[in-house]
Amino acid sequence: MNFNNNLFLIQELKNGNDKAFNFLMETYYKNLCGYAYTLTNDKAFSEDIVQNVFVSIWTNKNNLKPNFSIKSYLFRSVYNEFIDQYRKNKPVINLEKKYLEALDIVVEKSDGEINELIDLVNKEINKLPSKCKQIFLLNKKEGLTHIEIAEYLNISIKTIEGHMTRAFKILSKKLGKEFNSIFFLLFDFKKQVDLSKISCF
Repeated sequence: MNFNNNLFLIQELKNGNDKAFNFLMETYYKNLCGYAYTLTNDKAFSEDIVQNVFVSIWTNKNNLKPNFSIKSYLFRSVYNEFIDQYRKNKPVINLEKKYLEALDIVVEKSDGEINELIDLVNKEINKLPSKCKQIFLLNKKEGLTHIEIAEYLNISIKTIEGHMTRAFKILSKKLGKEFNSIFFLLFDFKKQVDLSKISCF
């Protein structure tokens, strides 16, 4: 049975074929957990989200449409499940259009291509001038504000802003639009979710 064929896989899922479901789990479970972790930063929570998605797919298998990408559907389902869980703990949340556009780029790529993009982003960050790199990572990875970084490094906020602007210019020139989407997924969205301050699309 050629479960790599998207149309055949969906049809077999609709038919209740356990082997088709097992193929789906074996093929995507690990990567979906990794993706969910970029949203939650919590391994157990990420696994719960992915498990809920697979349970939902099996329970509602008769509603699957044959003309869509099962991979895209899985990633979007994980994202939607994350939002549903997030809303249970947060009274208000607006989704960032830029994040959804970045997600569209990611789900259309193979796992190898995504890993290559992530590796390239990290390499270019490591190539930044020393102080520029330090300030950039304190802000984007550690989540410190410009004021907090200024106090921590005992330098002015204007200096912080100058280094951040320089970092963005260098990375934008080196990486381009597609890589900026990966960059956004790696840093900005997680930070915004943690702060519960996501602008409306």
